[in-house]
Amino acid sequence: MQQFSVDLNKCGTMVLDVLELIKAQHDPTLSYRRSCREGICGCCAMNIDGVNTLACITKVKESPQPLVIYPLPHAYVIRDLVPDMEQFLEQFRQIDPYLKRPGEDNFLGMRQILQSPRDRSKLDGLYECIMCACCTYSCPPYWWLGDKYLGPAVLLQAYRWVIDSRDMAHKERLAKLRDFYSVYRCKTIFNCTKTCPKGLNPGKAIAQLKRLLAGLMNKEKPDLETTLPNPCHGEEQYPCRKE
Repeated sequence: MQQFSVDLNKCGTMVLDVLELIKAQHDPTLSYRRSCREGICGCCAMNIDGVNTLACITKVKESPQPLVIYPLPHAYVIRDLVPDMEQFLEQFRQIDPYLKRPGEDNFLGMRQILQSPRDRSKLDGLYECIMCACCTYSCPPYWWLGDKYLGPAVLLQAYRWVIDSRDMAHKERLAKLRDFYSVYRCKTIFNCTKTCPKGLNPGKAIAQLKRLLAGLMNKEKPDLETTLPNPCHGEEQYPCRKE
């Protein structure tokens, strides 16, 4: 640990501004991630005074007590405030975070997929996740079983794609989560909800996933269905091979 005295009149009001000043005037070797400065990219996630949050949107309070900054807890540290996110990002890739429409692979991007306002509203509180991992690294079950339990951020994203009315592979997605560890290690401690810098509720999303997996609820049919295209219809907009 190193301690620095900083004149707040010479920098901005956010923790990230303080780190920038320290790097510029006190210790050029200080390492941390940053990009957007607007709470959008999630790069500057770190533990500030015991809370996982984003440095760019956390205001510095004038206090005689020192501001204590750590990297995200229970993660391997590459250097200073830079944790190793490889496992977290690999788990994100495992849930296939993109629309799946079997039978339409060759026609993606050629037309709009319709969605009603009601179906779109189901994604509110889910699509805003910026994958900063603040919630995941505040979750005790993830500290113990991070190699098997997917964690709050990834499970919130998994629910986002399962519940999307345009996605046609929700059964396949749920089947991949139906094991002893992926979802059911959640103990509903709700550290994830308390610490989310975007004000989202990963705990609720995990509870909904559990209900879907247990058969206590089913995915609703979409209000608007975009049927699969027929490449051999009429004048053949999409050429097909004939026997």
